[in-house]
Amino acid sequence: MTDQLRPGSYPLSKPGATAPPPPPPPPLGGYYPPPQAAHGNPSPLPPGPSLPPEAYASWGSRVVARLIDTVPVMLLLGIGVGVLLGTQETACLTDTSEYSLGEFCATGASTIGQVSIAVTTILALTFGIWNLGYRQGTTGSSIGQTIMKFRLVNETTGKPVGFAMALLREIMYGVAGGLCFGVLYLIAVLFPLWDPKRQTLVDKMLKHVALPMNS
Repeated sequence: MTDQLRPGSYPLSKPGATAPPPPPPPPLGGYYPPPQAAHGNPSPLPPGPSLPPEAYASWGSRVVARLIDTVPVMLLLGIGVGVLLGTQETACLTDTSEYSLGEFCATGASTIGQVSIAVTTILALTFGIWNLGYRQGTTGSSIGQTIMKFRLVNETTGKPVGFAMALLREIMYGVAGGLCFGVLYLIAVLFPLWDPKRQTLVDKMLKHVALPMNS
């Protein structure tokens, strides 16, 4: 005759049977992960608190840094233009035809002037690529940014943005300057005045932030 179990009762273990292991104790705090976390699909963590605007480099310091970075380029180009204008050559021709229109004179660039403007333009471009591309991308700061004591980093990793990304941002600024008579560029560079992270529009597109060097 088979014994029937009353509700709420448990069968007695037979001799030699192994009892099931007890459930594992709860972790500290008595919290068990949700089922999806136990199966390798953890829920996303809530975002941390955002930094205040004062934690980022100010708009004024970024403007001053850009002006400092521009000075060597303008000096090189100014030297080239100065030599070009200072060595101009004037050639005169006299009309000997039957109309006797007199003498005609024309002023043009000399060979030295043309070479000078070409060389200084190449030097200015090379300096800009080194300073705003390589130096800013690999160390986080151009010459002007080093003087103003802030660095440009990736918003996600906190590391320098790299040579390619630093060069891309300068190209994007150049394109913005040529569109809409420079209005787009003006909006892009003024954006940190009201942005909570003090980012320009280019910063937002590339996920870059400018942080003080003591950050």
